[in-house]
Amino acid sequence: MTSPDSVHDLVLDKDGVRLTVEDTVATVTLTNPAKRNAQSPALWRALTHAGRSLPGTVRVVVLRGEGKSFSAGLDRQAFTPEGFDGEPSFLDLARGSDAELDAAIAEYQEAFTWWRRSDLVTIAAVRGHAIGAGFQLALACDLRVVAPDVQFAMRETSLGLVPDLAGTHPLVSLVGYARALEICATGRSVHAEEAERIGLANLVVPEAELDDAARDLASALLAAPRDAVIETKALLQGAAERSYDQQLIAERAAQARRLRDLAGLGD
Repeated sequence: MTSPDSVHDLVLDKDGVRLTVEDTVATVTLTNPAKRNAQSPALWRALTHAGRSLPGTVRVVVLRGEGKSFSAGLDRQAFTPEGFDGEPSFLDLARGSDAELDAAIAEYQEAFTWWRRSDLVTIAAVRGHAIGAGFQLALACDLRVVAPDVQFAMRETSLGLVPDLAGTHPLVSLVGYARALEICATGRSVHAEEAERIGLANLVVPEAELDDAARDLASALLAAPRDAVIETKALLQGAAERSYDQQLIAERAAQARRLRDLAGLGD
């Protein structure tokens, strides 16, 4: 069997992130297995760049990690006085103004927000550790396919921090407030069976089949016309913020657009 990236066109390969594209499917791979794909500001910038570099033909993005772990979270070097070469340490950031600190965190969050774009469906293929920032990166995607050895955990509170990389909203949406609070406040691990049962995982497959399962799901998502999927995703994303009657209105408007397009009467 070929590797997940062997038939793809290479678009980006830097700072622990590789982006490859094959027609309508892009694959983003975290490429630092020696450090269990630990994350850094440079990696976050590379992820942001990957999102901005996607060709317009791409409809589905698969996110995966090389090695035995999806991502073990933030590289603890960020908390040392030295930080990373050419980067301010988190301790340096903490000494800045509120506006500077807010701007820095907002920049980091960009790596986690583009996965929810309405014109894409994103799939995280998760094995092993998905801790802290790794958990939040998996949560950034629309769908999650996991191996039996997966360990989701939000460990920020144990460090005296909060999860701030766009993970709290999807976590609450998936599992509800009470369970999200319990998972975050205790920092405990959520394993595959529970993840599937409570809605964190769409599918659990044997580890050897993980990449194939993600590709099969990508193929299934491509079966419907692109515009119908885009409209449907937008409807579902906004459902929680709308009342029942507002959702009915949104459904009618979306269907009217689809019918006009199918009839050749679109703008």
